[in-house]
Amino acid sequence: MGKRNVVITGMGIVSALGHDIDSYWQNLVSGTSGVKTITRFDTTKFNTRFGAAVSDFDPSPYFEPKQLKHASRFIQFAVAAVARAMEAAGVENNGLNKERCGVIIGSGLGGWEVLYDNVIKFYEKGPKRLSPFFIPLIITNMASAEVARRIGWMGANYSISAACTTANHAIISAADTIRIGKADVMLAGGSEATIEAIGLAAFQALRALSTRNDEPEKASRPFDKDRDGFVMGEGAGVFILEEEEHAKARGAKILARYLGGGMSSDAHHMTQSRADSLGIVLAMKNALEDAGLHKEAIHYINAHATSTPLGDVAEAKAVNKLFNSHTKNIKISSTKSMLGHALGASGGLEMVATIQTLRTGTVHPTINVENQDPECDVDCVPNESTEYPVEYAMSNSFGFGGHNSSIILGRYDG
Repeated sequence: MGKRNVVITGMGIVSALGHDIDSYWQNLVSGTSGVKTITRFDTTKFNTRFGAAVSDFDPSPYFEPKQLKHASRFIQFAVAAVARAMEAAGVENNGLNKERCGVIIGSGLGGWEVLYDNVIKFYEKGPKRLSPFFIPLIITNMASAEVARRIGWMGANYSISAACTTANHAIISAADTIRIGKADVMLAGGSEATIEAIGLAAFQALRALSTRNDEPEKASRPFDKDRDGFVMGEGAGVFILEEEEHAKARGAKILARYLGGGMSSDAHHMTQSRADSLGIVLAMKNALEDAGLHKEAIHYINAHATSTPLGDVAEAKAVNKLFNSHTKNIKISSTKSMLGHALGASGGLEMVATIQTLRTGTVHPTINVENQDPECDVDCVPNESTEYPVEYAMSNSFGFGGHNSSIILGRYDG
């Protein structure tokens, strides 16, 4: 039996640019930055004092007050995004065989605000004062577990933690589960709540963050010659993936086609991409092969493009190495220029943008490109969105440890 076709029928987000798809997309198209000075905690002693925080999120529609004590922020984000995706897809209480419905929602870091608080409590008051929910609130699988518990889906349920490629890896794994006939419907994506004091301090120690404190909205500047590091972001992006005939049978609105996914390892360095970009090239090649497409079919790439000096060059070189002369026909934009880097959730947030590009024929800009780095020789759609009908699109995510992933989606015209 050949691989079954997979389509996307719902998507939900929590983000610094809005929590509904329309608002989020309009903000991206208009080039609105979600990066602001951090107010959740005192940043006086930090070199970086800004990020793309989820600042207006209200969990109360999804959690009773007592439940909130037992749900770290990344779990809250995931639950909210799933509720919106399910509503959009119309799958709740719709006669689904819940034994053939699964959940794969990943997180790079999980509930690290809970980890930090309990380590301090342990240090100051001893082991007997730790929360009995300490472990369930920090482990990365608990977003998937909580979602399944709420909706009763009994199929495959686990998390993937692959740094900044987490959401893409989860989506690829979910699609493959459907393709080989082990599920009919899957929820997949990533959730991350990273803008906490310990998180900001940790990435500051890594010297990976921009320090443009006087102009935070201009700090994330992928492909620009004056970029000085990435901007921390957070949120969740999740999707309802379905076997195509299953979706049609229940009258679902199909948003896009999932065509293929590719993964690879740099096998090189803890944090840096390979200078020869071979790992990135391999992930994109694997995705094209899985999708059964030639490289000339791709006309849009949502880039990983974090605004780091080495990473942006590595990705641009990889695109040119793989696509050669066809690169000039590909529009490439960085959602992170407006959302910062949401780590394990970034691939989910960016796949929403990719799907919207397929649906609308509009490519959102990469903002803050004032002096494009000549080493990043790609059409990065600087500063202004553009109309560009796209039939096939790619979304890239790469992560610390040398993890690489690419997803290929197709426009749905049915």
